[in-house]
Amino acid sequence: MFGLFKKKEKKHVLGAVAKGKAVPLSAVNDPTFSQAILGEGAAVIPAEGKVYAPVDGKVEMVFETLHALSITADFGAEVLVHVGLDTVQMKGDGFEAHVAAGDQVKKGDLLLTVDLDKVKAAGYDTVIPVIICNTSDYGKVELTGAGEVANGDDFITVTEK
Repeated sequence: MFGLFKKKEKKHVLGAVAKGKAVPLSAVNDPTFSQAILGEGAAVIPAEGKVYAPVDGKVEMVFETLHALSITADFGAEVLVHVGLDTVQMKGDGFEAHVAAGDQVKKGDLLLTVDLDKVKAAGYDTVIPVIICNTSDYGKVELTGAGEVANGDDFITVTEK
């Protein structure tokens, strides 16, 4: 009876952005991500160079260097997908965008392709952090399940306040 008036938590599940191994942000070898300075989220250590949309939403920005982009999810989350660490230094070499700012995307749409061998040869980490930049707007942001994932597998759960 006492549970009758309890508000049910509304949750949104983001899909994995790449095939690979899902890890918590704390495992990312960069304090900006591992200490959640930009927001909470999770990361994928990619097994292949295709990066997919984790949510339905609108592409807000594709960085000129093609190493990152942001999407505003249909439910309001501001999602940053950042391919590799310090890959901005590559100035787009080895990266190809398949979307542009203003595009509407569906979960699972191809966003970027990246030559992972080229990134590694340049000495950069290929990990892909996925950050909810407006974390404070939500009750909880957490890795849904660590381990091997394929594009679109449940990856990050965002719980409304």
